[in-house]
Amino acid sequence: MAQQSIFTKNRQVALDKIRNIGIIAHIDAGKTTTTERILFYTGRSYKIGDIDEGTTQMDWMEQEKERGITIMSAATTTFWREVRINIIDTPGHVDFTAEVERSLRVLDGAVVIFDAEEGVQAQSETVWRQADKYKVPRLCFINKMDKLGADYEDTLIQIREKLGAVPVSITIPIGKENEFKGVIDLLSMKALLWDQDPQGIKYSTVEIPEDYQEIAKKKKATLIEIVSEHDDVLMEKFIAEQAISDEELMQGIRRATIAYKIIPIYAGTSLRNKGVQPLLNGVVDFLPSPVDLKEIEGVEPSTDKIIKRALVPEEKLCMLSFKLQLDTHVGKLTYARIYSGILKSGSYVFNPRSREKERISRILLMHANQREEIDSAYAGEIVALVGPKKAKTGDTLTEENAPIVLETIKFPEPVISLAIEPKTKADQEKLGNILQKFLEEDPTFKVKYNHETGQTVIAGMGELHLEIIVDRMRREYNMNANVGKPQVAYKETITQEAETEGKYIKQSGGRGQYGHCFLRLKPLPRGEGFKFINAIKGGAIPGEFIGSVEKGVKEALDKGVLAGYPLSDLEVTLYDGSYHDVDSSDIAFKIAGSMALTSGARKAGLTLTEPVMKMEVSTPEINMGTVIGDLSSKRAKILKTTKRGDSVTIDAYAPLAELSGYATMIRSLTQGRGFFYMEPSHYEEVPKNIQAKIVEERMGSRK
Repeated sequence: MAQQSIFTKNRQVALDKIRNIGIIAHIDAGKTTTTERILFYTGRSYKIGDIDEGTTQMDWMEQEKERGITIMSAATTTFWREVRINIIDTPGHVDFTAEVERSLRVLDGAVVIFDAEEGVQAQSETVWRQADKYKVPRLCFINKMDKLGADYEDTLIQIREKLGAVPVSITIPIGKENEFKGVIDLLSMKALLWDQDPQGIKYSTVEIPEDYQEIAKKKKATLIEIVSEHDDVLMEKFIAEQAISDEELMQGIRRATIAYKIIPIYAGTSLRNKGVQPLLNGVVDFLPSPVDLKEIEGVEPSTDKIIKRALVPEEKLCMLSFKLQLDTHVGKLTYARIYSGILKSGSYVFNPRSREKERISRILLMHANQREEIDSAYAGEIVALVGPKKAKTGDTLTEENAPIVLETIKFPEPVISLAIEPKTKADQEKLGNILQKFLEEDPTFKVKYNHETGQTVIAGMGELHLEIIVDRMRREYNMNANVGKPQVAYKETITQEAETEGKYIKQSGGRGQYGHCFLRLKPLPRGEGFKFINAIKGGAIPGEFIGSVEKGVKEALDKGVLAGYPLSDLEVTLYDGSYHDVDSSDIAFKIAGSMALTSGARKAGLTLTEPVMKMEVSTPEINMGTVIGDLSSKRAKILKTTKRGDSVTIDAYAPLAELSGYATMIRSLTQGRGFFYMEPSHYEEVPKNIQAKIVEERMGSRK
């Protein structure tokens, strides 16, 4: 407990002494291993956690320990050189991409980790683009320098070419593979050798070895040149050929990193405890504090005007809820990043979305699944709140007299689903309650009840995502359920414009029902979703019934027309209609809207679309032809092949429907030496011959 009290005592540090960072990377690049070393070297943990032994601090879920992967992002706080570092360790597996997305939304900086042998992999590109979206400054750590095939220079080239970044080496490796001993720090022009103890706590700072002196001089000159190109202050001195001191260079690197013009690069091997301390120095020296970011932009809810808040405790309170977690001990935890102001335990916050006030009963500092209660939290902090019942992921929480709405978080749509039902009828209600809890936690998880078949269908980002959900139901809630086979999330769409009419008239004595509308349907590009446009003029339909037509249209979209899959990527314009003074009602216009959409979709060239996955398959060169042949048989489009050492990486697009059991297939084709990665890319039209079979099977199963 002594350590926890130290952390509480040192919690309220100056704003320029705070770093909010995330650790992001491709699966198996070494995120959690690096985080464990950071916690150990900063004194946050007394023992290095090991993924293989299931003793890591950050992977605390049973499923994470068993599978050796990160499923939930975990937050913690530590100190290095009197700077408070709030860290979020994120998953690498694409099925849990929501965890990366929401973490990056609230972070000020990131450390991106690359495998020195694999280089820039597919998920590396994905998380890089996510960080680009939120303009997050970052450092890179080229990890696993001790691995066979490790190539620092080639990874630098890939960062430059594949990611379009400007990498600058801050440390360079001394040796590689079995010969990797340490790094050269180009700022101090000293060699750091981890030769003193196996845990890497102590290392020797010595002169640069003779055979590396020329390389180091060239690299230092390149570092100064690149930083000067991207920093106005240093550019003048560089052009005038004036000497640039190490202190000036450090300041230039910091300015250019925060402006996201350059990416400082570090080298090491976390598993062998080498190179992590210089990386920590880089986090402190070059990644931004809230002071560097100065302010955040949002919208005033009543006027839609853009307003700004300074990131200081003296401002009005403003924070973003970025993650909900259901805890068996304290109930719902709302993770929040406090951008401005001070939050006190027992106070009330206002949610502009729901227009409700909620009480903050407790404020917790998190260390993975451990928690420490605090009385107040300040601008720049990441905390967990107990109390809010209605706050959702992406909600802004503020003071009632000074509301602001920050940019929310957007999540991808699910691509795979499966039917689930309880073992007994008595468990039906319990299943519904459990699924509702998972819905609150996970924005990429969806639940739909099929009234025709009586089935509950759950949908997610991949088979592993749904497997973990079912496993958590069994372990955390003692709910055993029957689970169907995973099904691909097809969608319906239209290919041409059409106009349609929906008229609902019912007379059954007394007051009747009357609803009448005209719709214009127009296809939208893939991924655009659904747009509803009200083009009614002259009161042809009273304003109070416009929403009813839209509701009816949406219900019809959800049910689908061609084969019962949701309709998407279309624009629906309500342009005319009529009403009856007495008989018109909400329900009548809702039914009319639903009827019009269904008949219009049939005229508009209905077609099926399917999720297409971006794939990266690594195989020994000798098996390349066989693997490409197999992919081609799965309707894959081969984009390119890249040779790296003795292996070949194949980039391709392939329909998800063809990839069931591919993990077993790739092992079989490559004698267990091949592996693959895939992530959802886009939707494409299903070939007509396959479409006909899907529709026939689907309609047959619904009879």
